[in-house]
Amino acid sequence: MSLVSDPMPAPLYARVKQHISSRIADGSWPPHHRVPSETELVEALGVSRMTVHRALRELTAEGMLVRLQGVGTFVAEPKRRTALYAVNNIADDIAARGHRHRARVVSLEAERAGPAQAAALEVALDARVFHSVIVHYEDDVAIQLEDRYVNAVVAPDYLAQDFSSETPYQYLSRIAPLTEGEHVVEAVLALPEECELLAIARGEPCLLIRRRTWSAGRVVTSVRLVHPGSLHRLEGRFTS
Repeated sequence: MSLVSDPMPAPLYARVKQHISSRIADGSWPPHHRVPSETELVEALGVSRMTVHRALRELTAEGMLVRLQGVGTFVAEPKRRTALYAVNNIADDIAARGHRHRARVVSLEAERAGPAQAAALEVALDARVFHSVIVHYEDDVAIQLEDRYVNAVVAPDYLAQDFSSETPYQYLSRIAPLTEGEHVVEAVLALPEECELLAIARGEPCLLIRRRTWSAGRVVTSVRLVHPGSLHRLEGRFTS
């Protein structure tokens, strides 16, 4: 197959990118599949090595390929997408991708609100609040660390729930339907304890979403959602 005689009005490197992208999109080259070498692509497509090199470099920068020095180029694992503005149930998001959700409850306890928790939940200092730490898995890969504080007045039975079978989102949505939400998004370096819980290398960049939710004018929860940066991207759509 030669791309040189292809009548497509696009630069050769763009045609090479399209050729590779189409193989990935139609499932011919699934995640972790080894992509033919530059030499093999030059011979197969009838283009120069410089053209192939640029196509592979750009696809790598776009996150579609992973290049390992001395090993080869491979199809990257698709990044999990997180909606920027919506407040979704992570179990539903994972199921929609055709994968299996599992949750591990690290801690679930009552605490006295310190200054930060009191301000976030709009409760008195030393008020009783609930604190849960849960790791969410997608097909046994840890993709989110959920560190959540909950207003005990709004959700008095929070500690009695089994969050390995139902997510906090599902439970809280049932007893205190969401009427307002707030998101703050940051890029952070994971703390040592977060790296251990997410099974990632120390200091790996992560995507942090700080979220507060309200129901009928009262703050229900304040949560930190930590995602390994290599597995996630944010997306949103808006109109003006």
